[in-house]
Amino acid sequence: MLRRPPIRRTRKGDFTLAISIEERDVLRSLPRQLRELLGGNDPSLARLFPPAYLEDPDLESEYKGLMAGDLRDSHGAALDVMEATVDADRLDEQQLSAWLVGLNQLRLVLGTRLDITEDDIETEVDPQDPRHPAFSLYYYLTYLQDQVVGALSS
Repeated sequence: MLRRPPIRRTRKGDFTLAISIEERDVLRSLPRQLRELLGGNDPSLARLFPPAYLEDPDLESEYKGLMAGDLRDSHGAALDVMEATVDADRLDEQQLSAWLVGLNQLRLVLGTRLDITEDDIETEVDPQDPRHPAFSLYYYLTYLQDQVVGALSS
């Protein structure tokens, strides 16, 4: 039996969000955890703040000084929307777009922590591996992000 997509565009142009209470509980906790990391210099944030000037440390330092605050604010805004709407059954396009940004941020940080490469995307992780729950979460966030992209493009 085919399962209906958890996120679908309605005839009114908004989106239904049909995810379980357990999934919502997980999604409720993640933005707060990432927001706590955004306040520091955790190495897993590297993909959220990519360097602009690899060859020029002075320009890179200046760029970071000018843009880091704006990037943090932008990342935080998407997380705010996720937190505020995690229990909603319907989202508008702007809210769902913020979810897309937030899910991507979460995946990037978790993927960095797990050192996921292209080769790992299709790899099954042994359930006995202590990283199994984190990999499962990464794959779930990937699935959900794909569902958001599909719904937004429908």
